[in-house]
Amino acid sequence: MDSHADIHILSYKQLVAILSILLILTGTTVGVASIDLGAANIWAALGIAAIKSTFVLLYFMHLRYESRLLAGTLVLTLSVLAILIGFIFLDVAFR
Repeated sequence: MDSHADIHILSYKQLVAILSILLILTGTTVGVASIDLGAANIWAALGIAAIKSTFVLLYFMHLRYESRLLAGTLVLTLSVLAILIGFIFLDVAFR
């Protein structure tokens, strides 16, 4: 096992800042959901959720401090997920 010589501990100031950002984005999600944007509601909700999940992955799961291989694997996985979600949208749109 390879032990990490670098231990990345976030300060309380950083954690509170990230928490504040996540709470603001949650409020934005609720605000956007209360406005009728038609089909854009789904895209707005998915966009905000993607930004929130990026913050969680980078800071709370410490992906920011991992190797490029792990980050590349995550990007590939999320790309496949985006393609599958796109296929679902196409299936629903052309029924």
